[in-house]
Amino acid sequence: MLILRSGLFLLLQLLITPPYAFFAVLTAPLPRLLRYRLITAWSRLMVWLLGVVCGLHYRVEGRENLPAAPYVILSKHQSAWETLAFAAIFPPVSFVLKKELLRIPFFGWGLALTSPIAIDRSAGREALKQLLAQGAERVAQGFCVVVFPEGTRVKPGETGKYNIGGAWLASHVRLPVVPVAHNAGRFWGKNGFLKRPGTVTVSIGQPLASDNLKPGELNQQVESWIEGEMRRIDHSR
Repeated sequence: MLILRSGLFLLLQLLITPPYAFFAVLTAPLPRLLRYRLITAWSRLMVWLLGVVCGLHYRVEGRENLPAAPYVILSKHQSAWETLAFAAIFPPVSFVLKKELLRIPFFGWGLALTSPIAIDRSAGREALKQLLAQGAERVAQGFCVVVFPEGTRVKPGETGKYNIGGAWLASHVRLPVVPVAHNAGRFWGKNGFLKRPGTVTVSIGQPLASDNLKPGELNQQVESWIEGEMRRIDHSR
């Protein structure tokens, strides 16, 4: 049954995504925020299908901690799930991502039109300059910024190196940081085909001020909170 449900979800995703990508292209002349809301309806649809087809739902703890937008979200990264669900949980967001993702047929076309921050991760310090320039621009356009400080998806129970870029951006644009922990990887693993039924727990921490901390100190506080919260929720069902 698990294989059948996961297969049905994949089939529906393959049927829906190409025509929706062409629709996304048609939204290009529209204002950014309107375009974002129209395109990310696809993400919300995928999250709904995960619930209906795969029995994969979610709950959010700490929603009351969210400050007035904009802000920088520093989040755990375990699955493709959060890249879909954050469109339903948060105000309009701009994901920091590697620019290679924009070259993926269909998916990349729509992704490019949601106003992401696409950087060249191999560029070293130049990547930080790209992050700051595009991040400041997205904030001015009304977006929150999402950064996965570990840089890639990590398996449940594991911790990657927390890169300083997100904290560095928040400090320079003087925005609060919202730390986010979740256990999506327990239900939909990295590059995984199977989507296990259950309820993902998303925990939103209290915002951290960025104007009185050095980026390194801010990054350390974020890591401490997220990893501590992961120990609490990691085995939630």
